[in-house]
Order: sequence, then structure tokens, then C-alpha cells
Amino acid sequence: MDNNGAKKKTLSDLLAVMAALRTPGTGCPWDLQQTFATIAPYTIEEAYEVADAIARGDHDDLKDELGDLLFQVVYHARMAEERHAFAFADVVDAITTKMLRRHPHVFGTPQERAAGAAPGFWDRAKAAERGDKEPAGILDEVPAALPALTRAVKLQNKAAKVGFDWPSLAPVLAKLKEELAELETEIAARDGEAGAEAIKEELGDLLIVVANVARHLKLDPEGALRAANEKFIRRFRYIERRLAEDARSPAQSNLAEMDALWDEAKAKER
Repeated sequence: MDNNGAKKKTLSDLLAVMAALRTPGTGCPWDLQQTFATIAPYTIEEAYEVADAIARGDHDDLKDELGDLLFQVVYHARMAEERHAFAFADVVDAITTKMLRRHPHVFGTPQERAAGAAPGFWDRAKAAERGDKEPAGILDEVPAALPALTRAVKLQNKAAKVGFDWPSLAPVLAKLKEELAELETEIAARDGEAGAEAIKEELGDLLIVVANVARHLKLDPEGALRAANEKFIRRFRYIERRLAEDARSPAQSNLAEMDALWDEAKAKER
């Protein structure tokens, strides 16, 4: 029962709602038009909203966002069922079976449980599952659709496992300075369209080293950037509030004044 005494809805109820939305003739016209491709962006967006709720420590929002993400799984499963490919129950069966298989130190024989989780067990389990589907190269299994910074870290993690990595953070920081200098050189020599492409390439090189710095520090660059975005929003809103005290907007100010207010916001945070 919920707080109002009503019986709580179940997963079966959610599956029934999804089926009704996709029923021709009586379902929702918008839902009936959707495909895997059109729904995929919403799936990604909902995953980010889950991460945002976690970062904010908002458990009420997290509950709602996890529900939205679950609905995305139900949505894709329903469309697959309509194509006679698989159903939601198959999704549940597949992931449960996989987790049991990948955790012999928890669900295996007494001997496997006693042996514990040996280092690298997860990667070995995944490699065993791939079998004949082993990718052509060790980097091929990193999905191309990941956010670029996250993918950069995963690519470098894969390469590091076969020894292609700096032994410490110091040479990575040196490489960061090198790439920044190369970017500055290309900007100074800017020359039309070719120059713009060279600048873009050097910027990309700089960003992939930034991702490597984060990896060596065992930090999530996406999380660090999200935090920096929130800090930027917080400080800029301070500028807006301070200017509003004089009945002005940022457009009615200038860089020097706003920069001073930025420093003021920064000092207050300390």
C-alpha cells in the first residue's frame, strides 16, 4: 500500500500500460509511431537524469528517474515483442543468468565461493561469453555511442591492460602541456578551413589527454565536468542576482563588472 492506502502498482501493471499504449486503434498515436531508433535518445537522456539525481543526492527524484529509465526498458522490450524478437521476460532472464554466471564467487560451487573474486574475473567472464564473437581488436568492444570523454577513458583503459600506458601521472601532465602548446601553435597559425581542421584536431588531442589525466587520478571526467557546469551555473546566477539588485541584466553590464562579481561569488563559496 502507498501512503494513501491504495494498492501499489506492480511491474505487471507497467507492462500492461505499455501494451495498451502500443495497441493499434486504441493506443497512443505518438507511442504507436515510435521505433527503437526514435526512443533511443530518450533512453540515454533518462540515464543521465538518473545520474543527475544521484549527484544531487535527491532520493525522491532518483525514485522517479529510475522509474522513467525502467519504462525505457519496458518500451524497447515491447517493441521487440511486437516483432517476435524477444519479450521483457527474456530480458530479465538474460540479465539474471548473466549475473549468476559472472559471479561464481557468490553463486557458484562451495569451492568457487571459497576461492573468492580473483583479480580480472569480470573481464575474463566477458571474454568467455564472447567466444567466437571476439572483436577484431581490443578497442572494438568499446561502444562508439558512449559520451566522448567516457569513451576516451574506456579506450585508454583497454590499451593500458596490454601495457600501452604511462607508468605515472607525471608524463601524462607533461603530455597535456605539450598538447596545449601544439593547440596554441595552430591557433597562432590559423589559416582558413585547413587551419580550422588542424585546430579541431589539436583540441581533440588535448581533450583525450585530459581524459587520461582523469583516468590516472581515478576520477570520472564526465562527473568532474558536470560538477564544473553546476559551479558555473551557480556563480553566473550570483552575477544575475547582484545585477538585478540594480534593476539590470548581464546584457546591461560589461565583462569587467561581471568578472568582479564572479570573483565575489567564488570568494563567498570559500
